[in-house]
Amino acid sequence: LTAVVLFGEPVRWETSLQLIIDVLLTSGYPGNPYGQENYPHIPVLACNMDLMWVAEAQSPRFGHGTFMVCLENIYKKITGKDLKYEALMGKPSRLTYQYAEHLIRAQALQRSWEQPIHTLYAVGDNLMTDVYGANLWEKELAAAAAARCRSVLVCTGVYSPQAGDSAQAAFHGHRDFGFEPGLVQPDHIVPDVDAAVDLVFQLENFAP
Repeated sequence: LTAVVLFGEPVRWETSLQLIIDVLLTSGYPGNPYGQENYPHIPVLACNMDLMWVAEAQSPRFGHGTFMVCLENIYKKITGKDLKYEALMGKPSRLTYQYAEHLIRAQALQRSWEQPIHTLYAVGDNLMTDVYGANLWEKELAAAAAARCRSVLVCTGVYSPQAGDSAQAAFHGHRDFGFEPGLVQPDHIVPDVDAAVDLVFQLENFAP
């Protein structure tokens, strides 16, 4: 095995954690005994860093970000060293927003839209991934004097207006992303996705 790619949280966490640790500590040969010289380990790529997500339960469920926290801490407990990622993809990674913008502009070109795209809108329910990533991309666009990226927070998922600011006091983002408090402040807060679409239409003076 030459790399570990993490797409999402598994069903049997203990089995997956054991296998990944085996692969990392044997340089891709899990049938061999652990070796102290296997550092840096083989490449690890991961996406979907949400610590929690919302389903039918009344409380948020553990997301892939929680699985990554477990993996990182087990690896460090055994080796005394930090697990290193070759790449982190998915929100709030800039690569995700860069690719989304690329797809939007490709669609505009394919459909022969005459009006240039000046503003991008990122809609999501998670302050630490959706909003943080959108605001991070806005900073980069602003520095390049390019399009704008506006973050729109919906209240139908992880974010709950009833919880207040105390629920967001802890940084739920990934350890490799520095925390800037200003980046978790959304440009707009709306009840749901329908309201987000209506907001964009209103801001863009668009009548469907």
